Amino acid sequence: MEKQEFLQVYRHSMAHILAKAVIEMFGKENVQYAIGPQIENGLYYDFTLPRTLTTEDYKPIEDKMREIIKRREDWTRKEVSKQEALEIFKDQKFKTELIQDLPEDETITVYYTGEDYVDLCRGPHVSNSQELMGVAFEVRSISGAYWRGDENRDQLQRIYVTAFPDKQQLKDYKKFLREAAERDHKKLGPQQELFMFDESAPGMPYWLPRGWKVFNALLDFWRGIHEKHGYQEISGPVLSNSRLWQTSGHWGHYKENMFIIPGEKEDESDYYACKPMNCPNAILVYKDKLRSYRDLPFRINQVDVIHRKEKSGELNGLFRVQMFRQDDAHILVSEDQIASEIKDIMAIATEIYGTFGLGYTAELSTRPDDFMGDIAVWDKAEQDLKEILDDVYGPGNYEINEGDGAFYGPKIDLKMKDALGREWQMGTIQLDFQLPLNFNMKYAAKDGTVKQPVMIHRAIFGSMERFIGILIENYKAAFPFWLSPYQVGVVPIRPEHNDYAAKVVDALTAAGIRTEVDYADKNMNEKIKVFKTFKDPYIVVVGSKEAEGGTVSITVRGQKQQLHGVPLEKLVEMCRTMNREHSKELIGSLD
Repeated sequence: MEKQEFLQVYRHSMAHILAKAVIEMFGKENVQYAIGPQIENGLYYDFTLPRTLTTEDYKPIEDKMREIIKRREDWTRKEVSKQEALEIFKDQKFKTELIQDLPEDETITVYYTGEDYVDLCRGPHVSNSQELMGVAFEVRSISGAYWRGDENRDQLQRIYVTAFPDKQQLKDYKKFLREAAERDHKKLGPQQELFMFDESAPGMPYWLPRGWKVFNALLDFWRGIHEKHGYQEISGPVLSNSRLWQTSGHWGHYKENMFIIPGEKEDESDYYACKPMNCPNAILVYKDKLRSYRDLPFRINQVDVIHRKEKSGELNGLFRVQMFRQDDAHILVSEDQIASEIKDIMAIATEIYGTFGLGYTAELSTRPDDFMGDIAVWDKAEQDLKEILDDVYGPGNYEINEGDGAFYGPKIDLKMKDALGREWQMGTIQLDFQLPLNFNMKYAAKDGTVKQPVMIHRAIFGSMERFIGILIENYKAAFPFWLSPYQVGVVPIRPEHNDYAAKVVDALTAAGIRTEVDYADKNMNEKIKVFKTFKDPYIVVVGSKEAEGGTVSITVRGQKQQLHGVPLEKLVEMCRTMNREHSKELIGSLD
């Protein structure tokens, strides 16, 4: 049996053990059991129970599961008719509903664990519970869930169990979870005063002053790179009339994800919508005047606020929001410029991700079921992207995700791994022959004819908010010097040193160094502790000796030894160098 298949079989079998344990604990007549699939790193099962479970129930559930496994019961697979299945599960409302949804001629299988527990399941499973004797598992959490994910249906209790083939793998996974918890941006963000949320605007983050400095440092870095690559930045309206979205196709393909505002008329043609994407803005800017082949590639980038409606249960800190800023770019090219332009985009991605030490891989997503346009055009676009990927990475060195393209064109997704080894879909490069057609976009070709350009939709960070969330977790909020909210914290030892501290602050600020200072009449160590809590890369202490000599004493984040007698101008130059080079490491000495 292949490793992945083995993992699925024993975890799925453990889900049945969990269900049997819960039924034995509460009595069959008091339990409705819904579904219990294996998932990555474990399994879960959904129930309705006579009371709400708490963390005190974890150990009794685990003990009962171990007791059942030690019984070494046989597992029996049985094929039944639909009518037989309905009879078996007549007292189980969720199983009954699942069975009723099946076709009349469907072959239905059930699995018995011992003689007193049966579940509706395709399998496969273990043949005897003794095969699960070595499995290391723990109840991880209990949460609420809705039947079939519908908030209007029954509310269930979902029990999550972590399960691995042996104790060491479980131990390693628990260590990973502890590390992930320490890095959790939803905890670190508010602690570090980077961002906050309020129930008045679900999924719409407030950037606090410290966080906004990080955001703008990242944006300045992004802008500098795009200036070098010939992009022009624009900004457009957040609200647009539904007629624009009808032309773009979003009204027909994406309307359920848009925030819609009725106009004065009841007619949808008078509705407005918050933009979920920036592409129509770039199109209208392109069409503002006549274009020729000399204007191509026409590169527009944009970091406007966009809104996408999400279900409340899907919101997840900065990772899944309803309002965010996407580092969009829309490029109009002639067909013979596609390959060189996409290669340039990949060069930009490599430069940006490489600055953070993040590697990436590519994935090609092809035509979805709800595609818009001509199949022949789609086929050509997909073939073009395959040839580009073959050229850049080599055949077979990228993934193909069938049917996951945008509705207007195929796309290349750029995926990267963070410090915890988690994979994120970040950048995207989408080839689009359809929107230029919908909007009647043209350019005067070199041969005197009028032609239609090809549009490339492109983002590198994707959502700026999500990327910063990833960076918070990647660095545990101890950002590289150039990205830190404040780069230097200045601590005057006593009030009489405030004047010299102000001089230090002025020199650093004039050099573009983000600097904060505490002039309060309180213990020096208290001030240092606050700056350390906020993870300032450099903490500069000044007293009488420093004021007389025009020097500073520096504590570098993560290092115990303090640097004494550093000339102020040397400090300024150190900081300038760190910003200029986007250094990942802090300077540890002056040698």
